[in-house]
Amino acid sequence: MPNIALELGKQSATFGVNSAYGEQQDVDGVRIVPVALSWSGFGGGSDEAGNGGGGGGGYAIPLGAYIRRGDDLRFEPNIVSLLAVAIPFVWVAGRSLSRVIRILKK
Repeated sequence: MPNIALELGKQSATFGVNSAYGEQQDVDGVRIVPVALSWSGFGGGSDEAGNGGGGGGGYAIPLGAYIRRGDDLRFEPNIVSLLAVAIPFVWVAGRSLSRVIRILKK
């Protein structure tokens, strides 16, 4: 029986940027290196009778790409992901700030 932890490790190595964007590309002398935030988790177990099971999952968020033209290197964000992260952050920051101001007024 193969070691399930090693198999999951091999499979999770390709998860993330490769699944969100793909490999880096060279197009007309411009190198594009994708950037993504990813995480994954796995678990498993067995009972006294030797019946086992396991599972796992993960998530990847494409953040943007590094673009290199000659000596110039810059990061270009994925606007959709930036908005998906920024909107909840601004909402939480606004709620927190309003509560702090309310407490300081008392």
